[in-house]
Amino acid sequence: MELQVGVLISFIMYLQLFFRPIRMIADRYNTLQLGVVSSSRIFKLLDSQEHIADEGSFAPAKIRGEIQLRKVWFAYNEEEWVLKNIDFKVASGQTVALVGATGAGKSSIINLISRFYEINKGEILLDGRTIQDYSLGNLRKHIGVVLQDVFLFSDTIYYNITLGNPDISREQVLAAAELVGARKFIERLPGGLDYNVMERGATLSVGQRQLISFVRAMVYNPAVIILDEATSSVDTETEELIQSAIEKMMQGRTSIVIAHRLSTIQKADRILVLHQGELKESGTHEELLQQQGYYANLHQMQLKSVAI
Repeated sequence: MELQVGVLISFIMYLQLFFRPIRMIADRYNTLQLGVVSSSRIFKLLDSQEHIADEGSFAPAKIRGEIQLRKVWFAYNEEEWVLKNIDFKVASGQTVALVGATGAGKSSIINLISRFYEINKGEILLDGRTIQDYSLGNLRKHIGVVLQDVFLFSDTIYYNITLGNPDISREQVLAAAELVGARKFIERLPGGLDYNVMERGATLSVGQRQLISFVRAMVYNPAVIILDEATSSVDTETEELIQSAIEKMMQGRTSIVIAHRLSTIQKADRILVLHQGELKESGTHEELLQQQGYYANLHQMQLKSVAI
């Protein structure tokens, strides 16, 4: 029996026509499975319960900003202590810097002050009252937090500062921008406050994104300012501009600053040195250098790296 070329080609084409729908069904099944897994994660997140109990009712219109940690112990996992017996006080209007290696517990402290986690032992006081007495909304309204990694939504600068809060007017936003030195660059942008920054602020520089985060914090006029590595990812020229904005933000406010660059915190009223979750040293820049301890070693290493 002779096999003609046309018959062979027809057979191959029929095979392809037969298996193509099967492959498409298999691909759709894989896509469906991915959708089911993603949906289950989303629903699990939506159904999760808030682990911080908002049982406090104290909601003062203004606070002095005095913060005190009394023998605070904290662990994300049971008995794996991140903070061990932390005890210090920040007076109203004082600037305190937290220094230490990665994993020393600096960011954990600011998360606990804002009550994103509950402490295991000890207590945290704000103006002499434990933070559990405050309603969560009121507590966090008085604390302005500026993080190292600034997240901006694909929307206008005005929305990214107010985050949709209708109680904040454009005049308040411009006043806060003037305070931190961001108003000039905002007004130079097409549309000013109505300029769309795109996802994660892709159309702005790192320094501009950081300045917008400062305005976002200052528009609520908080009594307490927390800065977490706010100048770590910018160049020297931009750092000077941001440092000037930070000094303006700190005036008359209780400030807690986290920084790896020791040059940015030398003017702090007090420097706390953390190591492996413990408070090792405390004092001014000059006092800590004279102690020839952990801080002095950090300072010496940074001087060597700058010289190289």
